[in-house]
Amino acid sequence: MAVVTIDQRDPTPIYAQLERALRAAIATGRLAPGDQLPTVRQLAVDLRVNANTVARVYAELERAGVLETRRGVGTFIAARTGLRQEEALRRTELNRLVDRFLAELSYHGFQVDDALPEIERRRIEGA
Repeated sequence: MAVVTIDQRDPTPIYAQLERALRAAIATGRLAPGDQLPTVRQLAVDLRVNANTVARVYAELERAGVLETRRGVGTFIAARTGLRQEEALRRTELNRLVDRFLAELSYHGFQVDDALPEIERRRIEGA
């Protein structure tokens, strides 16, 4: 099973979906510093995408300091460089999620006020 998922129906490019999914998994703690990621080939097979796409995302995230590759060992989530950077990552991911949520609401003909009671109900129920 893949550590992240992508949606083939989403018009967002696979590359962007994969990068966003990895950053989200890190920001939410599903992937923690030191966790090993699947090999490029394995993740490509799991997600049914081109291995070059996965390699490109891994390389970009490594340049950004999010991942680190240990020759002969694998690719890992890099150690966090500080609380500020971690909080900034989390805030960025939250903003992306809210933007996507609002776009989906609008697409389906809802407004924020339509969703707020449901969100509050679930918050109270602990869902």
